[in-house]
Amino acid sequence: MEPTERLYWQDEHCFACEAVVVAICEQELALDRTCFYPGGGGQPPDEGHIEFSNAGCLRIKGARADEAGVIWHAVSPQPPVGGLGERVRIGINAARRVALARYHTVLHVLNTIARQDYAAWITGAQIGVDYSRIDFQWEGFSPALSVELESKVNTILERGCSLRAYYLLEAEFQSRPDLLRSLEVQPPVVGGRVRVVEIVGFDAQACGGTHVETTAQVGRCSIYKTENKGRINKRLYVRLGVPGV
Repeated sequence: MEPTERLYWQDEHCFACEAVVVAICEQELALDRTCFYPGGGGQPPDEGHIEFSNAGCLRIKGARADEAGVIWHAVSPQPPVGGLGERVRIGINAARRVALARYHTVLHVLNTIARQDYAAWITGAQIGVDYSRIDFQWEGFSPALSVELESKVNTILERGCSLRAYYLLEAEFQSRPDLLRSLEVQPPVVGGRVRVVEIVGFDAQACGGTHVETTAQVGRCSIYKTENKGRINKRLYVRLGVPGV
């Protein structure tokens, strides 16, 4: 099969689309195109629904991308017999996607400041709709730094910087170590290209996830808890306020 056309890379606010079912395997199906993010980089996959002409509306409880770049959608209940080749309509939970995009964006700001100002590298992240956490290899971290870090993050958010995405060939990306934020996980390479997300005037880093249009849409950041996960491994918990408040 050909790799799935990822509409969320063309428009991160594409929340619904029509598509054709190209494969069915037990409770998963693949489409020729999708607006569903399949998860990665700490961001969970989208959830939503799929509408068949005869089987009605079924739940899509998650999605994943295989090594060939095909995105499989986990459907509940079982996809209908005879659904192969059918044109369907799919839609994601838009409110959930926007919440995840806001948190993904703030973690970009946070990880860039941590790298530039404190020589800290990401070792893990988990993005949620109510809060998120990010882990760093951070020599010399103390909880007192959270106040300083939080202030620096909010200064960037308040600028209202726009975001844009573009692509680099894999070979060109390999010559740009400044685009990496993690020592352990490499960004996805799809079709020989790496996607880069830029916060204009502030930062650019390799990322395949979804984000907001400007940092003003994120909301105010609060680092409300920290944990020690080893001598130099630190976990920071982040919560966002309502944008514009």
